[in-house]
Amino acid sequence: MAHDWQFDVPTAGSKRLPPDARYMEALSSQGYSFEVAIADLVDNSIDAGAKDVVVHFLRDGDQLVSLLVVDDGKGMDEKALDVAMTVGGRRDYATGALGMFGTGLKAASLSHASAVTVVTTTKRTRAVGRRWLMARAVSGFQCDIVAPDYAQSLIDRYDNKRPIEWQGTVVRWDGVKGFPKHGGGGQTDRYLHRTINKLGLHLGLHLHRFLARDDFNITIAVEDVRTGTVYMNFGVEPLDPFGYPVTGHPDYPRSFTAALPSVGGVTLEAHVWTPKSNLDEYRAVGSVMDRQGFYFYRHDRLVQAGGWNNFRQPEQHLSLARVAVDLPDDPGDAFRLTVKKSGVEATPEFSAALEKAGDASGRTFLDYLVAAETVYRDARKRSGTTRKPVLPPGKGLDPVVRETIEDELPIIPSEEPISLRWQKLDNELFFAVDREDRTIVLNQHHRAAILGGRRGGLNDAPLIKSLMYMLLHQVFEKEYSGSREKDNLQLWQSILISAARAELDRVADDD
Repeated sequence: MAHDWQFDVPTAGSKRLPPDARYMEALSSQGYSFEVAIADLVDNSIDAGAKDVVVHFLRDGDQLVSLLVVDDGKGMDEKALDVAMTVGGRRDYATGALGMFGTGLKAASLSHASAVTVVTTTKRTRAVGRRWLMARAVSGFQCDIVAPDYAQSLIDRYDNKRPIEWQGTVVRWDGVKGFPKHGGGGQTDRYLHRTINKLGLHLGLHLHRFLARDDFNITIAVEDVRTGTVYMNFGVEPLDPFGYPVTGHPDYPRSFTAALPSVGGVTLEAHVWTPKSNLDEYRAVGSVMDRQGFYFYRHDRLVQAGGWNNFRQPEQHLSLARVAVDLPDDPGDAFRLTVKKSGVEATPEFSAALEKAGDASGRTFLDYLVAAETVYRDARKRSGTTRKPVLPPGKGLDPVVRETIEDELPIIPSEEPISLRWQKLDNELFFAVDREDRTIVLNQHHRAAILGGRRGGLNDAPLIKSLMYMLLHQVFEKEYSGSREKDNLQLWQSILISAARAELDRVADDD
């Protein structure tokens, strides 16, 4: 009955229920990407006042063995280290600190490694170390004490300004899950090239305000532990998402104020990028749909790169719109940062404030969105062509290719993308069209010849798949195929089968 409802739940005392040791498994399963995890460790270095941070990949010949993050920050004494290694350890974060929850070091590390060791020293205390071994952590929160001699030797390995001089911290990952199991055949080199490039872009973007300073540097290096050979050593460059040489609109950037009752005025610095830019600062921030919208900063650290936070849906015409928002020190309930510091949840209060946001001259935030859209449309008109909207490309096509397609072609909104996959088909077929699943199916029989002996994967054969998407995307945009289109499909099938067989014959001759 409605009149029996109690608005407060009555209680009869309380009971202490400490977490089970398996909580460590849950802590390490929060979906940290490799780059986000490393960035979380670098945040700790920044909070410690570090000027130099080194991300060090260690290899033994073809095998990657460990990864370390080393800094010249103020270090910790034994008591502070115990707090840092305690899950949710309580400590007072300084004003402007990047840390928040007391879980980042452990969660980020154990998401990617079976063991994390932290060794640290201050100007006044000896080197001390602790290690979380996942196998022991889940059986009872047992944290190992690192042998003092080894703790000092690890600090000594990076002393003499490499980067440690008098104080600093080393975070060591062992049993890194993403490292190649077998490094032969250039597998390790390919992994390092791909991973370091992606890591450098991520750190350069999310920490660009720090990297732009004269007194802060991040270096990524690779060293062979047996020979001491340094294979790679380069500094991370800042990647400013607002670093355009010329604005796309003469009236921008412009600052608007969104008035939120719970936190007061929040400044929105609205920018319009130059159309058709090829700069990394524009293109390296995700797809054309991802890179537009809000760029939230917390204490100068980028914590969200793009997205409209339920204010509106992303669309092609707003691809030049980017808005910098510095979160207030006390965001109240209006903004909530994810534990991984890779996104911001905003309440409807923020969306409502955006509708009324304006500047001193009376211009509104909604006017800005119209201006950004107009710049995009005008740039398309000046190109002399109007391209027909297409269904978006999906799984199976390399992300770089998808991004280019989304940059060059208007995308039909709110439609399922076209996927591409390999599958066994009749040998008389090169491809099949699955309208129901909106998938282009390629004949598995021809995969090896097309790849030329290279290893296959979800996004392999980007050239062939791109051509197939361009050839067939219109088929999915119609409810049925007419006689002309059916004839074209048969024509393409015959030519492609002939080409595939010629490719197979060449492979056989080479063998």
